[in-house]
Amino acid sequence: MITKLGNRVEKLEHKLLTNEFKLNSLLEITKSINFNAPVSELLEIYSFILREQLGIRKFVLYNHQTDWNVITKLGIKGKIKDINIERDILKFKEITVIESSYKKSLNNFDVIIPVFHKEKPLAYLFLAGINDKSSENKERFSNLNFIQTLTNIIVVAIENKRLANESLKQQRIKQELEVASEMQRLLFPSDLPSNGTIDISAKYLSHHKVSGDYYDYIRLNEDEFIVCIADVSGKGISAAMLMANFQATVRTLYNFQRLELEELVTVLNEKVYTSANGEKFITFFIAEYNSKTRKLKYVNAGHNWPLLIRGRESQFLNKGCIGLGMLDEIPFLESAEVEIATNTTLILYTDGVVELENTTEEQFETDRLTKIVQSFYPLSMEDLNEIVFSKLDDWRGPCNYVDDTAILSCRIF
Repeated sequence: MITKLGNRVEKLEHKLLTNEFKLNSLLEITKSINFNAPVSELLEIYSFILREQLGIRKFVLYNHQTDWNVITKLGIKGKIKDINIERDILKFKEITVIESSYKKSLNNFDVIIPVFHKEKPLAYLFLAGINDKSSENKERFSNLNFIQTLTNIIVVAIENKRLANESLKQQRIKQELEVASEMQRLLFPSDLPSNGTIDISAKYLSHHKVSGDYYDYIRLNEDEFIVCIADVSGKGISAAMLMANFQATVRTLYNFQRLELEELVTVLNEKVYTSANGEKFITFFIAEYNSKTRKLKYVNAGHNWPLLIRGRESQFLNKGCIGLGMLDEIPFLESAEVEIATNTTLILYTDGVVELENTTEEQFETDRLTKIVQSFYPLSMEDLNEIVFSKLDDWRGPCNYVDDTAILSCRIF
């Protein structure tokens, strides 16, 4: 009777000690999480508990963020090459004892412990040693649920950190976009001339917060001015930031230097290629007009061909070179010069205008744009641009604009 009572007391004491150990382990982990300890420190505490307090000498923990990767391990040398979590392991939803497997690496372990959060698989812990029949190892692995709980806490904490970092990253991107958007807004010309010599107006629709299209008007002196338009390849923040930088570069070069168009285009190509590392390019059209000589000199760097329209006659401006930033050096470059007759309309536009599709996936194209300009010739350039966008809206119907869309119209009297 005394012996049986002694055994019960011993078991009760052991149980209390075990529960105290579990509680202390959980407290240690949660304390570190609350103090916002780095991931490396959390994993160090986790490994210490498994190694020193539970006596586990061999384990590996896979965690999923963008891919499945090993985030901590013990007793494993080199990479585990033949385990594919997506293909081989996702089927395990509960703690599973590995009896045997055709995967050599899996046979090195005895237990798979999955960790799910809201039915989403976050981690898989592989343990070795449970098949050891000694009483000591039976005791170590008597409560795999506790190990699963511990792993769950660690992995969810890591996931929360990742999400928090992602949120901060998105916030930084948002702030950068706001700065870029404001910078771009300031770089767009705010006061386009409309007088007895010229009438210039522009309109654009940005598909994103920061536009990938750019247009500009730069007055050089009483008799000369520059008009230009550009479009960056690709979408997203990096493309928009490249264009914002390009805008600033064009303005800076003209404010501090007076370069010939060929030299300007060469310099711009070098800067775009350096900034984009050859991964993106910019199509660009620039023209310099002299009202005394009535000569328009231009370079078209791979951009949609601008239109010169007078009455029923139209002409494409297509001489130039490849897009800026495609190659570190432009292999060929030519400029062209045309004489501008009175009452000529110059139309610069980006591909968002002519490549806009309707419900049958037919594009708007330059022929329709030309006919609109010819049909509404007496209108001011501002009214003409409104008509163009109205026609674009009619053309697309219920379809959305899928690209930045810009047009700069210039009537030369």
